[in-house]
Amino acid sequence: MNGADRLCDALLANGVDVCFANPGTSEMHFVAALDAKPQMRCILGLFEGVVTGAADGYARMADKPAATLLHMGPGLGNGLANLHNARRAQTPMVNIVGNHATYHRDLEAPLSSDVETLAGPMSAWVKSCDAASVIACDLNAAWSAAIAAPGVATLILPADTAWSEAPDTPVTPANRPAPAAFDATAAARVKQALDDGKRVALLLDGPALRAEPLEMAGRIKAATGLRLLAPTSVSRIARGAGRVPVERVPYRIESATTFMADIDVLVLVGSIAPVAFFAYPGQPSLPTHPDCEIIDMAPPGADAVGALAALDTTLDARTATADTALPDRPADGPLTGGAVTALVARHLPDNAIVVDESITTGWQFMDQAKGAPAHDMLDLTGGAIGIGLPLSVGAAVACPDRKVICLQADGSGMYTVQALWTQAREKLDIITIVFANRSYATLTGEMTRMGVPDPGHNAQRMMTLDDPSIDWVSMAWAHGVEAVSADTVQAFEEALTDALAHPGPCLIEARI
Repeated sequence: MNGADRLCDALLANGVDVCFANPGTSEMHFVAALDAKPQMRCILGLFEGVVTGAADGYARMADKPAATLLHMGPGLGNGLANLHNARRAQTPMVNIVGNHATYHRDLEAPLSSDVETLAGPMSAWVKSCDAASVIACDLNAAWSAAIAAPGVATLILPADTAWSEAPDTPVTPANRPAPAAFDATAAARVKQALDDGKRVALLLDGPALRAEPLEMAGRIKAATGLRLLAPTSVSRIARGAGRVPVERVPYRIESATTFMADIDVLVLVGSIAPVAFFAYPGQPSLPTHPDCEIIDMAPPGADAVGALAALDTTLDARTATADTALPDRPADGPLTGGAVTALVARHLPDNAIVVDESITTGWQFMDQAKGAPAHDMLDLTGGAIGIGLPLSVGAAVACPDRKVICLQADGSGMYTVQALWTQAREKLDIITIVFANRSYATLTGEMTRMGVPDPGHNAQRMMTLDDPSIDWVSMAWAHGVEAVSADTVQAFEEALTDALAHPGPCLIEARI
């Protein structure tokens, strides 16, 4: 029994039975330990951003952490963007990073780096486990931190900790930490605000956006007339016919300020207060008006479902009827982004998982699919592009009985295109739809909003992907994923129908 064996036992004891990995030399003892634990599913990613993004998608759908395995500081660095997204999604993750042996790490070997400092900004908890005798205890602490935050817990594993002898005794799993308490006084304050005729909105996120909590929120809305909002990007939201719809805060600050102008009291349930993605000349940073009262009823990690239940009781909303969304049947049209998403909404299978990193091209899907069969939707939460393909991998691993549809912008898809190979190797049931507009289209709009309405040749070259154009069909086949291209509505609908009829990974390049 060495430290790596002990770590695997501790992971399994805490229910962590999936490991997304991109290992190196310092992790070989851990890889060997995984080989001896058939109950641990090991999934290779060809880039660390795929590993961390897949672990994010897995936890969002499985409601429990996966482990990652990364190779020292540079490997961790390659995965940081999607660790950032996971942190913003409040995703529990046990992030294991190998390191030099304790006696070797200060000798300035080529791969030496300050792993703790690299991990800190994206992690809720960081520790280097420098002795095999305490590895189970440290893993339990990491798991507890990941659940409690919820967020990324990074455990650094020096090579000699992994290979040294460890206690050969049963591992006692950690006790699952209870969520932090919500503000019990807030419900009465919300009732008073409503009684005073103030315009109230609930901003929901995290567990509050699951189907059953949304039913409570719908009853509250029906009884009181308050608004139900969700942030611009959410980690997971239950949507479709029969689910209670919520309004999403618009991305653009100009639209968001108008959208929230009539709100006197904003109640945060599982969410933080909204803020603009960026600062813009002459625009505010906050979409709420200066006199808006913000009640932080249940911050991220607190008992958001309990908070909704308290509002449900205090506002006497238990007998009210929840709103429901009606099916939306969009008409056919040219193969624009809106036509693609309309067809996806029309053909969406029951209980599907939709991963959305379509950026500028798929924004209409939210409204188009409000009456589609019940489904879950996962967003880009932290703004660091390159999560769509890995997120779909993790979601498909967590829910092998559900079809996953990834709405993927072409520019951001290139950040983690290696995820297609993992889709193929693991035979995951994923349809990837690439919106091939051959540009970073979002940057064109951002240039205008920053006061540069007519960018020149050099600036345009920073935003176009057409010289040369990216051949997504060839690239998918090279990674082992079947692929077709479509540039008409009829061709796209035929490709989508065929893809839905067969399990396994495939890619449709939508030339819009």
